Amino acid sequence: MATTKDYYELLGVDRNAARDEIKKAYRKLALKYHPDRNKDAGAEEKFKEISEAYAVLSDDTKRAQYDRFGHAGIDQRYTYEDIFRGANFDDILRDLGLKVGNRVFEHIFGGGFGFEDFGFGRRERGPRRGADIQYNLGITLEDAASGAEKKISVQHTIICPVCGGTRAKPGTESKNCGSCGGTGNVQSQRRTPFGQFVSITTCSKCRGEGRIIEHPCERCRGTGNVKETAKISVKIPAGVDSGSHLRLAGKGEAGEKGGPPGDLYVAIYLKRHKIFERHGNDILYETKISFPQAALGDSIEVPTLDGKAKLKIPQGTQSGTIFRLKGKGVPYLNRSGRGDEHVRVGVEVPEKLSKRQKELLEEFAKESGEGRDKGFFEKMKDKI
Repeated sequence: MATTKDYYELLGVDRNAARDEIKKAYRKLALKYHPDRNKDAGAEEKFKEISEAYAVLSDDTKRAQYDRFGHAGIDQRYTYEDIFRGANFDDILRDLGLKVGNRVFEHIFGGGFGFEDFGFGRRERGPRRGADIQYNLGITLEDAASGAEKKISVQHTIICPVCGGTRAKPGTESKNCGSCGGTGNVQSQRRTPFGQFVSITTCSKCRGEGRIIEHPCERCRGTGNVKETAKISVKIPAGVDSGSHLRLAGKGEAGEKGGPPGDLYVAIYLKRHKIFERHGNDILYETKISFPQAALGDSIEVPTLDGKAKLKIPQGTQSGTIFRLKGKGVPYLNRSGRGDEHVRVGVEVPEKLSKRQKELLEEFAKESGEGRDKGFFEKMKDKI
């Protein structure tokens, strides 16, 4: 690619910008940086960058790939010609009164310029990096809190162990394509009202490879790569949360023509816990206490990620009160310290009472000045 700069920043648009906004932004910048209008040093490079940005962001499929994986996603899926193929530059530039001929684009992009398919010159089909893979891994809250090591099975391509990636049957060799002379491209010239144009297209016989394999490898069927299921160990650092991505370099798809393999991205999501809710690095636990415990105070035992802990309930505790156990939450990722555990207590009103319990509570009600127009427990339920 021509640039590693953010496409949205290059065009000066928001990441949620509609297609019309993107087109409008490109028109404005093209008028400013087109080589016919701007002779300053750096203008051509700027025009090249904004054209690439527009080619990607004006295409829904390419834009979605860029939004998800950035420049790596574009570079892995598209050749330089593919990036520009289908982009509607000619109409935009002609509307602005700017040239779209090979004098501009062949000079800027370094090769032939196909007027109809907007193929910006020849791209050497050399080694290419393999594609990245994403694996979704569910872990427990305990795994996230203490860290863990998981074994996962990933299906990916590797270099064929029989032909070593050459794609040819062992003992045989490929030969130069007779149609393109080993270049992988076929040139044609034609005259148009805009001048003479050179169109460079991929050779249909060798499909741009420049070589013909007469005896393909039987193991990989001439692809150079084979599928395998690999057992991979993944170390889960303490503090990860849903949405975290762990990168395992070189564990993705095999590269092409000696190119490096892609990476494996392990996308983490937390499974639902039976008793805890996670909120950032804090956790929430809910429990019930009795009316006497709330009124008189008590000490109760509550679960934590590290085992049991004592929690003091002061007298007069109201239902819904939240207590904090400092440092009993989830560790912070890549730094020291932990979040807290919050314990929300609810006061439980008994549904059945013995005769003696009723008498005692009636006495309590009288001492508290409670009237008899509404049952004491009815009032307690209303309050709680």
